[in-house]
This record gives sequence, structure tokens and C-alpha cells, in this order.
Amino acid sequence: MMASKPQFMETPIPMRLRDALAGYEWRQDALGRSSAHVFRLEADGRAPVYLKTELVDPLGELTDEVARLRWLASQGLACPDVIAHESDGEREWLLMSALPGSDLVSEELTPPVERVRLLANALRRLHAIDIAACPFDHRLENRIETARARLLAGHVDEDDFDETRLGRSAEDLFRELEAKRPSTEDFVVTHGDACLPNFMADGDRFSGFIDCGRLGIADRHQDIALVCGSIEYNFGEELVAEFLKVYGNFEPKAEKMAYYRLLDEFF
Repeated sequence: MMASKPQFMETPIPMRLRDALAGYEWRQDALGRSSAHVFRLEADGRAPVYLKTELVDPLGELTDEVARLRWLASQGLACPDVIAHESDGEREWLLMSALPGSDLVSEELTPPVERVRLLANALRRLHAIDIAACPFDHRLENRIETARARLLAGHVDEDDFDETRLGRSAEDLFRELEAKRPSTEDFVVTHGDACLPNFMADGDRFSGFIDCGRLGIADRHQDIALVCGSIEYNFGEELVAEFLKVYGNFEPKAEKMAYYRLLDEFF
């Protein structure tokens, strides 16, 4: 029998999902950095799966994630398989396969330096995809407008700003975002939320990308800024240099690194 539905879900699970999930035990999971509720479901003799759910919202990301996961798989890069995507008009649901292993923060049996090297190689492969093949446009012209929409909708969490920006208003940060917009962009296919918890490894093998709802064409610094900050936060500043060495042939621009971290405050 399926474990009790979490209390926050006031709407019934869509029938097709209810049948597919019968017999699974639910466990809320903090894997990745998604704003949606995420559950790991397990059952004897069946492969584990993940279920993500969020309220229907014009600025929600589950529909975006479905499209990006399917596209990423078509490019031959590892990511969860989309098993089902349902909406009842109030809540949206995404059922996915579970990738082997753990995220790069939790994979404690692998030394941090090896995890950083896995990450650098995985990100380099993603960035090597021809942007002409990517249908998702996250150039600054579009992302700034999305940031504005999130600001106006009240979706920007001022309590979650980086320490250096705590106490400032989202409106103030948005004025800075517009004023400091870089004049050029170095376009690649970016993950969009390139932090250690959004990359998976199974021992010493990279096993895939998760939380891909923000994947799209953007400046390379979109990913490099976030990943370097994540490495410094989780492993220490000394491993940032190792990441950049393995990633190769790239010299970060300080002003762009700062700008894309500012942009991330709106997402």
C-alpha cells in the first residue's frame, strides 16, 4: 500500500500517477536545489523514482524541466528519464527515474578534488554542445525580464540573498542588475543552476545532471560563477583553481562572475 500522501498536498494525486505509484514508500528528499517539493519513492523489487510537484504558476519550472530533460537526453547526456508529467490545473507533477549514486555534495566516499574534476569535465561537455541545437534561450535580454516578472510576482526571497546583499531590497538589486548588465555574452548551453547538488556521481563516475529547468543558451559565466561559489562554499577556495584547470581554456572575468551571482538572487 502506498505511504500516506504528504499533508501539504490538498489536491488528489492524478489517477494515472496514483496507479503508477501504488506500493511505493515516500520520503521527502532535499536532493538538488529545486524549489519544488521532491520525493524519493522506493518499493521492493522496483527501481526507485523521484516525484517533483509544485503549484501551477506561470513562473513555475516543472514544464520547463520536462522539455529540457527530454532535449538533454536527445543530446546523449545523462539525466533522469521523464516517466510521466501530469497537471490537474492546480498542481503539477513530474515523475522521473532515479540516477545512480549521490549528488556531488553527498558523495562522501569520493575525495572532494575528484568530485570537482568530475564536475569540470561534465560541465565542459555540456558547454561543448552546439548552441544552434538548443531551443532554450536564456540570453540576458530574456533572463532579466524573467527576473523582473519574479520580482513583481513576489517570488524573490530577500531572506535568501547572499550574505553581502542581506538587508537590501529586491527592487534595489534589480536596479543594480539593469545598471551593470554586461555589454557582451559568451554563449554556450548552460545548466543554469550549476551548483554541486545538481550534479550526480556514482563513485568515481559522473552519472548525470539534475534540476535542469533553467538549462539554456547563456553566457558561460552563468554556470562558472555559480559553480565556483558552490565549490568554495562546500570544499574551500583552493579547489576553485582545480576546477578551472580541469575545465580548461577559460579565464573568468571578475565583473561577470559578480553579475551572474547577482542575477541568481532572483531565481
